[in-house]
Amino acid sequence: MTSLSVEMLAADAVEPITSAGNAQLGFAVLAGIAVIVLLITKFKLHAFLALTIGSLALGAFAGAPLAATIDSFTTGLGKTVAGVGVLIALGAILGKLLADSGGADQIVDTILARASGRAMPWAMVLIASVIGLPLFFEVGIVLLIPVVLLVAKRGNYSLMRIGIPALAGLSVMHGLIPPHPGPLVAIDALGANLGVTLALGVLVAIPTVIIAGPLFSRYAARWVDIPAPENMIPTRPSEDLEKRPGFGATVATVLLPVVLMLVKALVDIVVDNPGNGLQKVTDVIGSPLIALLAAVLVGMFTLGRAAGFTKQRLSTTVEKSLAPIAGVLMIVGAGGGFKQTLIDVGVGQMILDFSENWSIPALLLAWLIAVAIRLATGSATVATISAAGLVAPLAEGMGTSETALLVLAIGAGSLFFSHVNDAGFWLVKEYFGMTVGQTIKTWSVMETIISVVGIVFVLLLSLVL
Repeated sequence: MTSLSVEMLAADAVEPITSAGNAQLGFAVLAGIAVIVLLITKFKLHAFLALTIGSLALGAFAGAPLAATIDSFTTGLGKTVAGVGVLIALGAILGKLLADSGGADQIVDTILARASGRAMPWAMVLIASVIGLPLFFEVGIVLLIPVVLLVAKRGNYSLMRIGIPALAGLSVMHGLIPPHPGPLVAIDALGANLGVTLALGVLVAIPTVIIAGPLFSRYAARWVDIPAPENMIPTRPSEDLEKRPGFGATVATVLLPVVLMLVKALVDIVVDNPGNGLQKVTDVIGSPLIALLAAVLVGMFTLGRAAGFTKQRLSTTVEKSLAPIAGVLMIVGAGGGFKQTLIDVGVGQMILDFSENWSIPALLLAWLIAVAIRLATGSATVATISAAGLVAPLAEGMGTSETALLVLAIGAGSLFFSHVNDAGFWLVKEYFGMTVGQTIKTWSVMETIISVVGIVFVLLLSLVL
């Protein structure tokens, strides 16, 4: 990994809002993160409020004027929401259309009808990966759990043999692949190219999900051999529909934004001429906003109208999709404010000094920081946002592929060892009817495998790119 000298950064750096030395800044960072962790874990305060208070505490401990700290926080919040807020909203709309129209069920049923026996865990990975692209992790779990429980019960499969591959597919998508909030925020904070990050993310995700999913599920099934709990099989969304969209149209709609963004990245690499007509077109249609907007508009016909939705039903679906993401948007925005406060007090320079003095590769440092915050807060999104703010200066002067790999290193670290302070831990525990110990031996170990395997493949890619 290319090293970045302090002198190179200093030429473009913003004047810090405090003259504190590295020792004081180091204490300020630890104290600010400790405040966030304590508020989230001990006092159960919403992450938005915790990040806001933590940002103010960071500035205070660093000796920055309160007015300057507030200005940094609000500036970072505004920039982050402006950069990724619309994308998160469009992703939520597409996910809601996919769920309510029965499109997700159509994908599930079609793939399961063609899979059996040893192929079933691989089918579950495929289903979770496709459905997980436009959906938030928690929504994906709610959609897939009925399928996992039904397949395990009717096919007499071990619950872990079917469930772990599905959870691995969802988790990898959540941590590594945009347009999920965490990767989007990291891309925005580090100035990474979304198309290149998406392409490299897919390269890392494929072997990672195979190892953490179907392969690990063999051992998880031996460690925890439990039947599917009868009382946890909820109603599937499409059971109340008279018809639902076709398999081909549904898959094409879900993959449309991914394809458009990948085409843009490919043309940028091959053509590499901003004045070229083809590149101008792909720069527009492959931009995240246009790609997701196109998928939403197409989805209204291929998903909504195909399921018999009226114009009023479509409008209601869109409206209902936006309400649940208000909290996500505020957390992401506050995370952006925390990131900007970190940068403005001069923490970036401190991280650069630390990286140079200890000769720690930027990718590994980013992963370790994300791991520490993930273990402390339990939130993959908070870990990604905070780590991106801490290592953002390392991205200065990096090439396109290096910056993309830095995003993926943070994403991999944000998934490390989910435990009792993570809402996903309890969601999986309750749905699968496991004890805390069983959940740690299966879900927590799976998350750790994803994180470790992910950073290994990121480091391997850094050797050849």
